Amino acid sequence: MLQITRSFAIAGAVVLVGSLAACGHNRSAPAPQYSGGYQTAPAYPNNPAGTEYGRVSNIEVLQGRSQGQTSGAGAVIGAVVGGVLGNQIGKGSGRAAATGVGIVGGAVAGNAIEGRNNSQEVQGYRLSVQLDHGGYRVYDVSSPGDLRIGDRVRLYNGQISRL
Repeated sequence: MLQITRSFAIAGAVVLVGSLAACGHNRSAPAPQYSGGYQTAPAYPNNPAGTEYGRVSNIEVLQGRSQGQTSGAGAVIGAVVGGVLGNQIGKGSGRAAATGVGIVGGAVAGNAIEGRNNSQEVQGYRLSVQLDHGGYRVYDVSSPGDLRIGDRVRLYNGQISRL
């Protein structure tokens, strides 16, 4: 009878760990990488080599989620809860094993839950520019400033300037 109880305790611990692992970290889309930028054009536009001109053809809002930072409190609380629940299973060495598994599984689950609750929205903009010579450029920026669709722009060295 004692052997059957230990088997159930071990099986229960495996199921508990598997269930807690399913609560683990969910990967989200990577945060947008912002390249280029926006600045106002000088009063007289220079025309150095590599300068391109065009019109803003589209401004798209980019949204994603960044994973929040964890303080460790979620892991500690999860470990305590997991340890208490694990200690309710079995007797003797089976109880000790279930307690250990509960502590580890609870810490992982608590940390994942805290990270998910601390995640934040990340927002940026994708500017699409139709070039005068027929090409097309796309820039990811943190703010479009006062650019609007249809505005004439100058592109030089990764910078967008309204004309």
